[in-house]
Amino acid sequence: MHNQTNHTVLQERRPRELRNNSTDAEQRLWSELRNRQVHGAKFRRQHALDNYVVDFVSFDAMLIVELDGGQHSQQAAYDRKRDEVLARIGFIILRVWNSEVFGNLCGVMDTIYFEVEKRMKLLAKENHPHPNPPLEGEGT
Repeated sequence: MHNQTNHTVLQERRPRELRNNSTDAEQRLWSELRNRQVHGAKFRRQHALDNYVVDFVSFDAMLIVELDGGQHSQQAAYDRKRDEVLARIGFIILRVWNSEVFGNLCGVMDTIYFEVEKRMKLLAKENHPHPNPPLEGEGT
């Protein structure tokens, strides 16, 4: 029998609830991010990371996209702490206002495309820092 802790159950339930109750801005941006439309990077929505649920995350690019509405101006300290924790584990966080998704979606997507491309190139270099040496000597 599979035994889950309350913490694990909450980590699974909360993202599911958020996905099922997405805002209009989240739905609009998700339609642009899903199905590897951004440089082939896979995005997940309302995903649990550490003790937080992020709006959108790409592990391919180690990039988080957070949509902020009016309520976020009152939780600036919480957002700062959360961003610090997520940055420490290797993520870059892009914050986008909901109004930007509706008023300048092309600009938002340009920024996301740029960051995904930059991050994927950087991560590829980190994973393969040196090219293979040229084939020389015996056996070539």
